[in-house]
Amino acid sequence: MLSIKWIRENVDFMRSCLAKRKFQADLEVLLAWDGERRNCIKKTDELKHIQNKKSRQIGELKSKGEDVSSLILETQELAAEIKKWERKRKQLEEKVQNFLLNLPNRLHPDVPEGENQEVRRWGQIPEFHFPIKNHQELGEQLGILDFKRGAKITGSGFIVSRGLGARLERALINFMLDLHIKQGYEEILPPFMTNTASTIGTAQLPKFREELYKCEKDDFYLVPTAEVPVTNLHREEILKEKELPLSYTAYTPCFRREAGAYGKKIQGLIRVHQFNKVELVKFTTPETSYSQLEQLLKDAEEVLKKLQLPYRVVKLCGEELGFAAAFGYDIEVWLPSQQRWLEISTCSNFESYQSRRAAIRYREDTTGETRYVHTLNGSGLAVGRCVVAILENFQDEKGKVHLPEVLWPYMDGIRVIEKSITQV
Repeated sequence: MLSIKWIRENVDFMRSCLAKRKFQADLEVLLAWDGERRNCIKKTDELKHIQNKKSRQIGELKSKGEDVSSLILETQELAAEIKKWERKRKQLEEKVQNFLLNLPNRLHPDVPEGENQEVRRWGQIPEFHFPIKNHQELGEQLGILDFKRGAKITGSGFIVSRGLGARLERALINFMLDLHIKQGYEEILPPFMTNTASTIGTAQLPKFREELYKCEKDDFYLVPTAEVPVTNLHREEILKEKELPLSYTAYTPCFRREAGAYGKKIQGLIRVHQFNKVELVKFTTPETSYSQLEQLLKDAEEVLKKLQLPYRVVKLCGEELGFAAAFGYDIEVWLPSQQRWLEISTCSNFESYQSRRAAIRYREDTTGETRYVHTLNGSGLAVGRCVVAILENFQDEKGKVHLPEVLWPYMDGIRVIEKSITQV
């Protein structure tokens, strides 16, 4: 969440940020409410000053035995007037707060306008000399992805991974976590549900309420990403500067309603209601957050390098950038069946947007001053989309899939996925 004081002082810059995002928000209404709110505070303070003076007069006159009934009546009228202004202030504060909760983050000046900008590419796009299959065809023919039974058990957008398909997902999760631990991240296994305060803290609420799965009886939300519980590890805490940066990695299943909006155009595992993901989260000082973002990006890229999957990195434009992010990159893996790049990770710097909402601060070592941390996160990576990329990029003309060497130890030495005669 942005500071109303910062918006007042930087309203033209904020307007330019909203224009880059193509986001509609009437800042004049916000500033008018804030002006009225500050006027209420001023009026209340003035009335309280008069009330205090009259209270002292009452005390002095009483000590002299004089009649104070008229002054008491005046102080009662002042008290009623003060309550009226305080009620108005609270109403305006609620309006301002709700507006700010639904206002996206400011943008870093380097965020492009119009289109994403490609930063770099890695790896060789494979050439096939036979008709290739998409991951859904391969998964069904190999017996490792069962879309029909997933839909039967739950509904559209839910998948059953079985046999070597389930094992491949587990192998990828363990490989990613092991790699990120070696890179210096602490592994976290958080709850897979969060309360309302946590979900507001990372800006999923109130903006994305319709995309979340909620347990109504308990007022809990199924996590759309591990970003939510891991960032809230330090909600309402004051960290020590010498502890920063803090770097965490976590696996969670992720639950999102958003898939339904895409209808039948999105096939297979690319966009589903439940999927596995390994997340990277950092807490940093403002001075180091952008260098730490570059490091987080490289750590996520390393997963694809070790899997030998071709990818590119793009700098996100304002329109594509996440609601809470000030700056970010997408990592996109190559999808042979569609001859396009598929987003597999978004690495973002939220600056102090989330930490203000979640009250996460740190105390400076030298001055003792408390400041808001900067929060960063990125997928490291989306597991289901890694499965998609592996199936499609490493298929052969016989319909077999050759697994990346780095996964062999996690697959108990299995190097190729091929159809089993025992599958039903």
